Amino acid sequence: MKRSAGFTLIELIIVIVILGILAVTAAPKFMNMQGDARAATVNGLKGAVQAAASMVYSKAIIKGVDKTSSSTSVTTDGTTTVTTVFGYPAAAAGGIDRVIDATSTDWDITTTTTAPITYVLTPKGYTPTSGSCNVTYTQATSATVAATVVATVTGC
Repeated sequence: MKRSAGFTLIELIIVIVILGILAVTAAPKFMNMQGDARAATVNGLKGAVQAAASMVYSKAIIKGVDKTSSSTSVTTDGTTTVTTVFGYPAAAAGGIDRVIDATSTDWDITTTTTAPITYVLTPKGYTPTSGSCNVTYTQATSATVAATVVATVTGC
């Protein structure tokens, strides 16, 4: 009698069980990729905001307006004028927004007008279920208190 070549039922069941175990352990890692990507984007923007604030502050020192509390202007690249407070970009229109590439098509932008004045960037259309997912730029409050940049990625 000729024996037919192929897989037995038990071999197929074992393969299906192994694939099921792999799917259960690997699927959660792939499901969280979107949150990890959003957190990485927020952290990247934090670095960009810090670099922009440092660049403007360096220009303000050269111009001699790093101790001035009233709004002054610094030209960063020959054409872009940035409003500064104590040498750091202001957390308002014409300030930090002029030196970072964060458009309103990609980011929800909110500002506060009471002390401490902040400029908050959140990924567009994203509402975290818990925590927050944003970059907060806080304007300098004196010649000795520098502007700060904080990225919060607990809810990404």
